[in-house]
Amino acid sequence: MLTKRIIPCLDIKNGRTVKGVNFVDLRDAGDPVELAKIYSDEGADELVFLDISATEERRKTLIDLVRKVAATINIPFTVGGGISSVKDVDVLLQNGADKVSINSSAVKNPQLINDLAQKFGSQCVVVAIDAKQIDGQWIVHLVGGKVPTELNLFDWAKEVEQRGAGEILFTSMDNDGTKNGFANEALAKLSQLVNIPIIASGGAGSIQHFVDSFLEGKADAALAASVFHFKEIEIKTLKEALKNNNIEVRI
Repeated sequence: MLTKRIIPCLDIKNGRTVKGVNFVDLRDAGDPVELAKIYSDEGADELVFLDISATEERRKTLIDLVRKVAATINIPFTVGGGISSVKDVDVLLQNGADKVSINSSAVKNPQLINDLAQKFGSQCVVVAIDAKQIDGQWIVHLVGGKVPTELNLFDWAKEVEQRGAGEILFTSMDNDGTKNGFANEALAKLSQLVNIPIIASGGAGSIQHFVDSFLEGKADAALAASVFHFKEIEIKTLKEALKNNNIEVRI
């Protein structure tokens, strides 16, 4: 059985780690390089770095910061934000990223998924999907959750798999930062629909929420930010609890 992964997420704005609720009300959460090293040392399975304002500000990801983070960790490293071309990905991989996460650019130009998978391999391509429920439908949003689309979460997930994505990072905007738990019903439906790993994001507030994301949501990995940044949950303690619930993790 494949082990389940625990993934801290560094949301970056102006070179600092930030965290909000429902994608707004951001507060400072520390230096990204220091946090990255702590998580790597504590036993995180991977690290995600999202330059959350790169798309909105129409600029590229912060390469210097990516390089510094990559130099301090020894776990797989996914970088997202402001990526819109094969060249952008090339630069990130040369500066220490192992995978890239694309979101708005994938919706605007779905062929980008095919191009990246062909050039770098599916294992390198994570498609992030931010969605919220509107009139009972999960609707995909862009630009850090600010722009709604007409895309349905489940239809889009199937399409990105067909185009060559290696993983889907699904963030429930309704749950994000609330600490009320992950969107397990939607996660379970996604896991049934596609054959690539699903990373659960948005809503972690307790160890039980992680347990539920794996047992009820059938997620392959769970990503969180504030509970790790503000020391509410220690990764080692979390992994021991998961193991006690018969969930396979790397300790």
